[in-house]
Amino acid sequence: MAEYKIVMGKFTTQMNAVWGEPLYIEKKAFEKMGASIVEADGSNEETFIKAAEDADALLIHGGGVNVNRKVIESLKKCKIIALPTVGFDNIDIPAASENGIWVTNTPDVFIEEVADHTMTLLLASWRRLITQDQMVRTGRWMEARPMLNQFPRLTGTTLGFVAFGNIPRAVSKRAQPFGINMLAYDPYVNELDMIDYGVEPVTELSALLARSDYVSAHLPSSEETDHMINEEVFKQMKKSAIFLNTGRGATVDEAALIKALQEGWIAFAGLDVFEKEPIDPDNPMLKMDNVILTAHGASASARMSVEARRRAALEITRVLRGMPPMNPVNEIGD
Repeated sequence: MAEYKIVMGKFTTQMNAVWGEPLYIEKKAFEKMGASIVEADGSNEETFIKAAEDADALLIHGGGVNVNRKVIESLKKCKIIALPTVGFDNIDIPAASENGIWVTNTPDVFIEEVADHTMTLLLASWRRLITQDQMVRTGRWMEARPMLNQFPRLTGTTLGFVAFGNIPRAVSKRAQPFGINMLAYDPYVNELDMIDYGVEPVTELSALLARSDYVSAHLPSSEETDHMINEEVFKQMKKSAIFLNTGRGATVDEAALIKALQEGWIAFAGLDVFEKEPIDPDNPMLKMDNVILTAHGASASARMSVEARRRAALEITRVLRGMPPMNPVNEIGD
């Protein structure tokens, strides 16, 4: 009989695309310690509760598994809920803490990938790369240069970060060699930390919006940030501004963004995340030429899924062996 029981949400087709083949990494970590892995249907709360109530640990990759208070309070001996992701908005953190359950994430595994993707969206948006490509392919060669003649050079323009965590810090290192001026608004980050990255702190979001040629959102998903980027925000941006989002789709009022792009409140957008994913086939942005869209793939690389899964599994093995986790997102009592 296995010494430990670890429950994870059953991989969906979409999860397979994100994480790769299910179980092969986890089995390597857990079989050494005599643990069994049980896959449970995360889309059905009652089914998941029945499978998980006697689990020693939960491994949550996403895919519709909502570990709410009801689920957490049904857990009889769980010690840790581990996620191979940065975000943990699908976990009721206070409930986990109250019940003495660690919650862990992997905050640093794909920082570089998302920073690279953000910078790629910035550059591709600024130079209207997709439109330029289409002009060449459709015989509109003579239109290309006049379009680019409308825009100033990159050096001397201003990038404003809405939130200044690990990813925007990595983006700032990439933007600096281009001669881009940088601002950041984040009331939860020490101003000296921003200054260390060559970024000017601003105390009001409105000041950042008014000055920035690119506004790059890196907000976590929470009640406080839900639709934080809304119609009022877009109306305060420059008409020539580019909006970038590689953070969370729910932080942006997408209807307001579409209106801003259609009515010229802002000039362009580069997006990797959306309110509904996969994006609806009738979403107006699919037919708009002033937006670049990518399929929530900013974090993807050959290393990302393997390392993130390995790290989450390691957190479980540490806690079940009586050691503290490396990346806890909550605090529990002794």
